[in-house]
Amino acid sequence: MLDVLAVNQPTVTVTICGERVDVPANISVAAAFLLHSPDRYFRTSPVTGEKRAALCMMGVCFECLLEIDNVSQVQSCLVRVKEGMQINRQAGLRAL
Repeated sequence: MLDVLAVNQPTVTVTICGERVDVPANISVAAAFLLHSPDRYFRTSPVTGEKRAALCMMGVCFECLLEIDNVSQVQSCLVRVKEGMQINRQAGLRAL
């Protein structure tokens, strides 16, 4: 099993909800968000406002939508972290 918190693993620095954190360089944005988000929800439902979080981690459920580098509605489980990424929660409806 891959140990995503291994000490000798290369890391990148990203900003998650305003906080700069170091994360393993080979993980998805969704995994990094789960590791470092203070309350672990990814988005709020545009219909009910209910908090939602990643479910399938393979791009099927669309529950892991986040805003990445000012682009909203990104399936974060399908994107690998990169140095300097800005990752924020998706709140309600997407801005057009």
